[in-house]
Parts: sequence; C-alpha cells; structure tokens
Amino acid sequence: MEVERQMPVITDTRPASTAPGTLEREELFPIREVARLTGVNPVTLRAWERRYGLIQPTRTESGHRLYSMNDIERVRSIVDWIDRGVAVSKVGKILAKTEPLKVLANFIPDDHVQADYKQWQEQVQQAVSEFDDQQLDRVYGQIFSSYTLPVVFEAIIMPLWRQLLQRQDAFGQTSEWLFLDGFLRARVLQRIVMLRGAQPRRVVVSALAGQCRELELLVAALFLSGNDSGVRVLTTGQPFDELTLVCEKVKPDALVLFSNHAPGPELPRRLNRLALSLDCQLMLAGDASELAEDSLAGSSVACLGNEGATMRQRMKQFMAGKLDT
Repeated sequence: MEVERQMPVITDTRPASTAPGTLEREELFPIREVARLTGVNPVTLRAWERRYGLIQPTRTESGHRLYSMNDIERVRSIVDWIDRGVAVSKVGKILAKTEPLKVLANFIPDDHVQADYKQWQEQVQQAVSEFDDQQLDRVYGQIFSSYTLPVVFEAIIMPLWRQLLQRQDAFGQTSEWLFLDGFLRARVLQRIVMLRGAQPRRVVVSALAGQCRELELLVAALFLSGNDSGVRVLTTGQPFDELTLVCEKVKPDALVLFSNHAPGPELPRRLNRLALSLDCQLMLAGDASELAEDSLAGSSVACLGNEGATMRQRMKQFMAGKLDT
C-alpha cells in the first residue's frame, strides 16, 4: 500500500468537544488528508469508526472529522494487522489487548516523559537523515544509559523504525530506513553476544519464515537474553522442517519461535508436531503468540506473549516448570 507523503495540516477549526487552546498545540488532519497519508479511503475510515469503533476522531461544531497523529498511527496499525491476515472485525480486540501493555511497559508515562521520548526520536532521526553513524552511535548510547531495555525499544527506537519503514515514499527515505535498520541490527546482535558471554547456548530463537523482519527477531532475542543463559539467534529464513536437526546439534533447553503475523489454522498442528520431535521445550513469542494462545491452550507449546518486559520472565518460569502450558 503506497502512502503519499505530505506536510501536516494545522487547522484552526475548533471541535466542540475540545477545550480552548488545545488545537493551537496539536496538528489535526481532515479525513481527505488522512486518506492520502495512510492510503485508506474515506469510506473505509468512516466504516472503521461506525461499524467497529476502531477510530474516534474529534468533530468540529459542523460535524467534520479531524484526526490527530495518534489517530493516523492507529490507522497504520490497523492496516498492518490486516496486512498480516487479521480480519478487521478482530483488530479492535487485538489493539485493546496490546496497547495497554505498551502503556504499562512504558511505566504509564505522562506528557513530559512522552515529550522526552519524542526528543530522543528527533535526535535519532536527525542523525539518520544526515547518515551520521558516529552521532547515531552517541545518541543510541545515551538512550541506553537513560532508560530500561523495554522503554528503549518499545517506546523510542522501534516506533521510529516502523515510521520510517512505513514512509518510504519520498526520495532518500528508503536509504534512511536501511541506514537505521543496519545500524540497529548490528548493535542489537552485539549486545546479545555480549550478554551471552561464555554461557552455553541454552535458548535458540528462530523466526517463522517470512513472518517478521530481522531486527524484530533480534530485539525479541535481546529481551530473552541474560547473563544466566546464552541465546543463539538463527538467521531469518531458517527452514521450519530443519529445526529439529539444529536442536539436535545445539542441544538447547528451549526453542523459541517468533512471529508477528496472524497464525494460520495449521500453525497449532505444526507446532505440536514439532514439539514431539524435540528434546527441549518449544515456545512461541511475538504477536502470533497473543493470537494463538487460546488454540495452544493445554498443549506442550508455551506462549510468551509479545511484550518485552514479560517475555523473558515467562520463559524462565516455563523453563523452571512454574507455569502450566
């Protein structure tokens, strides 16, 4: 889906439900601009609002819809889930479940904290736009020294990475995203190796083929990493049918499969069959874990969820036998 890049429109039309002065501080977009920015036509936007309650734009006194940047990002999230194969009727339930987790992971930040996050993102964006790897490395290090791991990636780095990924519609923007993506992949992998040290590779992490990007896999592996257990990340594109062979050689305590796509109806069967062939625990992480949890209930496959602050904790509990699968 192509998205046409356009400068934000600042409107001076005041919605009836908005307090005086609010609109002077916030950029708002009419529905036609949202359609141009997201590639979703106005009829569909109105249907998502009326039929499914997925978007709640503000209204002017005359009834015209106005959308904030948060609304636009939500539209992009909806499109992303639909592109992954989730029915639009189910998207609202997923967003309702995942968005509070993200807020909790960010320690329920107030406006000042959110402003700090935005300033860090702007510094990263500036370094990226100048292709300045030294400045990017400095900013990246400063962010890490200021926040916990979940906040660094879930509140600051990955939202910006996704924005650049979704906005590769103007000259130079693809190069900017590739620059940031390459930088982050190298740094995250370096941190995984550093945390692993001389520890045995007790956990193998692999993507379900074609169901995430490499950086998403590496960030998930970083969340699962720790000084008490080494994590080995398999290259994206690892054949599913050869995972048993790899685990026979590496002999891990757990194999974690990662996916950010909606699970197909055949996935539980494939996972259960794989689990029978392994001498280690099989776990599922990422958005697919949230969506497949009910269908895997009662099986030997453990679901770790998609939230960085809890994935490692749940993995350790499953490995210690303190949680039922």
